[in-house]
Amino acid sequence: MKIEVLGIGCPKCKKLYEEAAKAVAETGVSAKLIKVEKLDDIMRYGVMVTPTLVIDGQVKSSGRVVKAAQIAGWLLEAAK
Repeated sequence: MKIEVLGIGCPKCKKLYEEAAKAVAETGVSAKLIKVEKLDDIMRYGVMVTPTLVIDGQVKSSGRVVKAAQIAGWLLEAAK
């Protein structure tokens, strides 16, 4: 599973990355967690605000910091 956190390094982007890492640890799913900070790479997803969370190529949230519990639910759903 591939999890991407899109953002240019702002505090909210860093917090979303932390929440995603926590969710991966809590669920135990096998996932690669990646920070995407290049503007060109972020724009490929068509999002206009960051932070953005992408799981296996699908944008799950944009413009807000999602809590680990909600991310964990998405991870378990994607792992099925």
